[in-house]
Amino acid sequence: MIGMVLDNRYELVEFIGQGGMALVYKALDQRTHHFVAVKILKPEYNNDQEFLARFEREATAASKVSHHNIVNLLDVGNEGAYRYLVLEYIEGRTLKEIIDEKGALSPTVAVQITIRILSALQHMHNNGIIHRDIKPQNILIHAEGHVKVSDFGIARMADVGTIGKTDMVMGSVHYFSPEQAQGQDVTAASDIYSVGVVLYEMLTGSVPFDGETPVAIAMQHLQVAPRTPHILNPDVPEAIEAVVLKALEKKPTDRYQQAQDMARELQNALTAPAVKKSGSDGTTEHIRRLAGKEPPRGRRNFSLRHLIELALILVTTALIVFLSIHMYRGIVNATSAPYVVGETEDAAIRMIAHAGLSAEVTRASDPNQEEGTVIMQSPDYDTSMRKGEKVFITVSTGPAEQLAPQLYGMNVERARAEAEKYGFILLILPTKLVSERSVDDVLEQSPAAGEPLSSGGIIQVSLSGGSVIIPDLTGKTQAEALALTEKLGLQITDIQTIEVEDPAKDNIVATQLFLLADGTPARVGDKVIEGTGGSIVVYTLKTN
Repeated sequence: MIGMVLDNRYELVEFIGQGGMALVYKALDQRTHHFVAVKILKPEYNNDQEFLARFEREATAASKVSHHNIVNLLDVGNEGAYRYLVLEYIEGRTLKEIIDEKGALSPTVAVQITIRILSALQHMHNNGIIHRDIKPQNILIHAEGHVKVSDFGIARMADVGTIGKTDMVMGSVHYFSPEQAQGQDVTAASDIYSVGVVLYEMLTGSVPFDGETPVAIAMQHLQVAPRTPHILNPDVPEAIEAVVLKALEKKPTDRYQQAQDMARELQNALTAPAVKKSGSDGTTEHIRRLAGKEPPRGRRNFSLRHLIELALILVTTALIVFLSIHMYRGIVNATSAPYVVGETEDAAIRMIAHAGLSAEVTRASDPNQEEGTVIMQSPDYDTSMRKGEKVFITVSTGPAEQLAPQLYGMNVERARAEAEKYGFILLILPTKLVSERSVDDVLEQSPAAGEPLSSGGIIQVSLSGGSVIIPDLTGKTQAEALALTEKLGLQITDIQTIEVEDPAKDNIVATQLFLLADGTPARVGDKVIEGTGGSIVVYTLKTN
């Protein structure tokens, strides 16, 4: 499939890999000239209702979220036998690949990665989505250090009832929660359990439960307490270990109920004071020397050697003082950005001030966050900063409604920009309409211009396919017919022949067939969409 162009836009340039139901390609978006990832449902599953439901659920779930720690959905398409999703392309590796290569990660790095995963999950849970398949294979680490949660293949809406028979697809057995193992309803706490397993693996290099069969592993999730992480890695701090073990509680009610609660506990664990070790009174060799017997006072022989020694002492002392002051200033002025997403505006400002930084506030509506809640911050959590620098936070003004703009008559790209200017998403319906307007101009929109729409809402539009009047090709030569249809923007996709004995009819078009949008034959003078294909029958001289 390399070289194939989907929707006259996405050119497949490299095969990335495949999962149980889809093939994934790196593609070039010919419109933006950026690389994207295209996830194509394997054609053999086009008639499999379970796989179709999973694929459509992935598109639905991904379309409801947009977050800097989530691989964002860019487009959805269907061309011929291919159903596909267009996703943000991430240049990097999976967290699983990194763990396999390096083994246990440092507790600080593991916690920082986990906080970013939890930030993504909090956004998903706020939008009513449970991921259900959190595992290191679905966590992408960008070459620049960004953390991205991917793969919504078995995600589901949190308000959907019990799991149906065709929906009994669970995440990887090493990472799913006890309730998933039993086929029970899943909640945000199920995702948090999976995050606990991922953090455990980052801290120790091993999953908490393993076995020879999936059933054996599932039973451990249900019945066996995990070994404490510091047994496998003594460098794991107790405060971080406590968070991991709470996330791995068997009962969902005993775990963290929100991802942001676990993120906050991890942040606190990172800053928890270390236990001081005994065995040193802190006395330096220099102080011990000063505490010894003073030499007797008397005349000193200030020879040249003594003067040189004194000069060296003064220079050394000055250098030590200079370096000490420089290091002191560096240490005293150094700080890092706190994690304030999900906090109230007042609490966030206090936390930022406590870190020696100042807050600059901007506001934006958010249909899923209460007024006064921080929804974004920059720089990201734990970024090294100097005291006095600014942390920019975006505070939700709550849901907001605006009037849908007038998009009729605009080219699709201009319409998209106009919708995005108001915070709306443009959804293009696949069927184009016959129109006198130029191809890809907006003909219809819903909701109509002037109707109220919540921030982040979707405006559906139908586009013009242009119009071409079907010409009469009968009686023309084959070459004349092909030249005329090409000039009009029509296509001849099939040429058949009928043998005749009359030389005057040789190479003359006998009949033609073009179809309207509803599949009925188009007559001469009917209007069809530009690019419509048709067939002709041409007389050919019978040979003896």
